[in-house]
Amino acid sequence: MEDGKVLPSSGKFFASATDRTQSWNGIQQEITGRAQRKRAYDVTAQVRTSGNSGGNADVRATLWIQSPSGREQYIGIGNVQASDKDWFRLQGKFLINGSPSRVVIFLEGPPRDVDILVDSVVVKDAGRVPPLPPPDFDNVLYGVNVIKNSNLSEDLKEWSPLGPCSLNVGEGSPLVLPPMARDSLGPREPLNGRYVLASNRTQSWMGPSQTIADRLILNVTYQISAWVRVGYGGSGPQNINVALGVDNRYVNGGQVDVNDTRWHEITGSFRIEKQPSRVIVYVQGPAPGIDLMVAGLQIFPVDRRARFKHLKKQTDKVRKRDVVLKFNGSDAVDLRGTFVRVKQIKNSFPLGSCINRSDIDNEEVVDFFLRNFNWAVFGNELKWYWTEAQKGSFNYADADELLDLCDKHGLQIRGHCIFWEVVGAVQSWVQSLSKEELMKAVQNRLTGLITRYKGKFRHYDVNNEMLHGSFYQDRLGADIRSYMFKTAHELDPSAALFANDYHVEDGTDTRASPEMYVQHILGLQAQGAPVGGIGVQGHIDYPIGIIISSALDKLGTLGLPIWFTEVDVSAVNEHVRAEDLEVMLREAYSHPAVEGIMLWGFWELLMSRANAYLVDAEGNINEAGKRFLALKKEWLSHSNGHVDDQGEYKFRGFHGTYSIDVISSSKIFSRTFVVEKGDSPLEVTMDF
Repeated sequence: MEDGKVLPSSGKFFASATDRTQSWNGIQQEITGRAQRKRAYDVTAQVRTSGNSGGNADVRATLWIQSPSGREQYIGIGNVQASDKDWFRLQGKFLINGSPSRVVIFLEGPPRDVDILVDSVVVKDAGRVPPLPPPDFDNVLYGVNVIKNSNLSEDLKEWSPLGPCSLNVGEGSPLVLPPMARDSLGPREPLNGRYVLASNRTQSWMGPSQTIADRLILNVTYQISAWVRVGYGGSGPQNINVALGVDNRYVNGGQVDVNDTRWHEITGSFRIEKQPSRVIVYVQGPAPGIDLMVAGLQIFPVDRRARFKHLKKQTDKVRKRDVVLKFNGSDAVDLRGTFVRVKQIKNSFPLGSCINRSDIDNEEVVDFFLRNFNWAVFGNELKWYWTEAQKGSFNYADADELLDLCDKHGLQIRGHCIFWEVVGAVQSWVQSLSKEELMKAVQNRLTGLITRYKGKFRHYDVNNEMLHGSFYQDRLGADIRSYMFKTAHELDPSAALFANDYHVEDGTDTRASPEMYVQHILGLQAQGAPVGGIGVQGHIDYPIGIIISSALDKLGTLGLPIWFTEVDVSAVNEHVRAEDLEVMLREAYSHPAVEGIMLWGFWELLMSRANAYLVDAEGNINEAGKRFLALKKEWLSHSNGHVDDQGEYKFRGFHGTYSIDVISSSKIFSRTFVVEKGDSPLEVTMDF
C-alpha cells in the first residue's frame, strides 16, 4: 500500500468485487472444457479484502459444477483468512469426477459489504508428488522414557517452572505406573512416590516443564503417561493437560478432568513430523491458585510391531472358529486320504466405507469401493441439512441413487444421520423456529425420513455427537433425545439405533472420555431410549493401541455392539499413515466388542481430512492403501491337506464364506459353506 493506495501483488492490475450483498458474491471464471475429469488440479490465488477495517475475513475458492442433467455440485477448494493489510496466498486442490456440462471457479466468503481483491488465480495440473521415504526407526529405543529425572531422585534437576510459579518435590504419590503405561511398557521398577508440586500458580498454563527437542525422533509415535492431582480450592472439574510447545505450535498430549483430590491417570500421544528448533513439554490446566501435582511422567516411543504380534494372537481367538468337515455319502469312504483345498471367498466381518453421490460419477472410485467393502455409509446425503436445506424443499434423489448402487451390489448400509446435535450443523431455517415449530419439524423429519426408507438402513445414527453439542436438548428439553430414539424405533423396528461421537478413544477430549460416553448412554437408556449400538468415529491422530483398547474395554461394559463408524488417519508421510491405519484396524478387529469398521473415505480429494487417502486422485494405491489390502488378505483363511481316516478334515478359519475342492482320482468335487460365529467347533457335513 502506498499513500493509502492498494498496489497489486505483481504486475499492474488486480480485480475487485464490490457492492457485495451476499457472502457468496465474488469473482468467477468459467473453465468448462479446460479441466479434465479424474485429474487433480492445484489452485493458487493472491487475495486480500477491503472494507473490514483491518480485521480478518474468510476468503474461499469454490468450484461449481453442473451435470448434463442439470444437477449442481459445489466443491470447496481452499480458504485463507485475509485482511486489508496485505496480499494473502490462498491454496487448494480439486478433482472432477463426472463429465460436467459447465464448470465455474469463483472466490467468495467474506461478509457482505466487504470487497474481495484478487491479484491472480492459477489453476494447473497437480501432477504426482514423489512420496516421502519411509522413516528410519532402526535407532529408536522403544519404551525408553525421554523425560529426564522423571522419578525426581535428583530433586528438580532438568525441571523448570513454566511461568513464575514455584516447583517443589513432594512425597506420597502412587508407587505403580499408570495402567495404560504399564500395559505398553510391561514389568517395570515401581515408582518412588515422589512428585513435582507446582504452587503459587497465577495462570492456568503454569506448571512443571522440560525441554526435550534433542531427545525426539521425527515420525515416531510417542505415548504420554503420568499421575496427576490437584490441591484444594476452586469449583467444578479442573482440567489437567499435558501439552507440548513445538516451536510456536501447541500440541495436545492428553488431558483429564479432575473432580477431587485423588491421583488420576492421564494419557495421550503425539508425533513430530518436521524438525523443530525447540520442544517443551509442560503440564497445565487447573484454575489459578490451585496446586498441581505430577508424578511418574513418561514419554516413550511405542513398539507397534510388538503390539501387532499380540493383536494377531488376539484376533485368532476372537475372529476365527474351529471347523470340522465331515464327508458322507456313497463316495465318502473313497475320499479318505484324498487332497482337500479350502479357500475363503469373503470375510463376513462388516468392513465398509463412506461414499458420496458425486463419487459414483468416477467409475474407478466405484470399482475400488465395490471390490473392497461390504458395507456403506453416505457422507452427507442423508443428513437433514442435505435432504431439506430449505424448509419444505426436499432432496432425496442423491440418497436414492446411492441406495440403488448399494442394493444392486448387495451392500448393507448405515444411516448417517437423522439429527446432528452440534449447532453448526443445523440449517438456519431450523435454528429460527419457535419451540413448538421445532418440535413439529423434528417429528416431520423422523416420520418423513424413516417411513420413506423403512427397512433400507441396518443402522441409524440417531442424533450425532451428543457429547459435543446440545442444540435440540437446549431448545426442546432433556427428554428430546430419548424421544428421537423411541420414535425412530417405532417407525422402523428393524434398524439398530446408535449414539455416535468422536475423540472417545484417544484421550484428547474431556468432553468425550469413555467414562462420559458410558454415562451418556446409560442416561439415554434410563429414559427408555432403545440404544442398539455405540458409534466410535475414529478420526484420530497418532493412535496408540493400548489407549484405544482401554477405551473399548470401558465401552464394552455396556454390552452393546461397538462400531468404528468414521475411521480415518492423517499423516503426510504415507508410510506413517499406513502404520496409523494398521493400528486402528488391528485394534478394532481384534476386540471382541467391536462388530464393524467403517472408513470415512479412501480416495484423494474425496475425503474430509487431508493426507488421509489410500488411493490418489488418479487411482494409484499408496502405502496406506497397500497396507489396507494386505490386512484384508491376511484376514482370509486358506487351508489344504488330506481327509483323515475318520473321513474328516479340520481347520481353523475366519468367519465367512468358503469354497472347498476335493481332488480324487483326477476328479474335483467342489462345494461352498459358511463359517458363522460360535464358541464350539462348527461341523459341516459334505455329501458326495
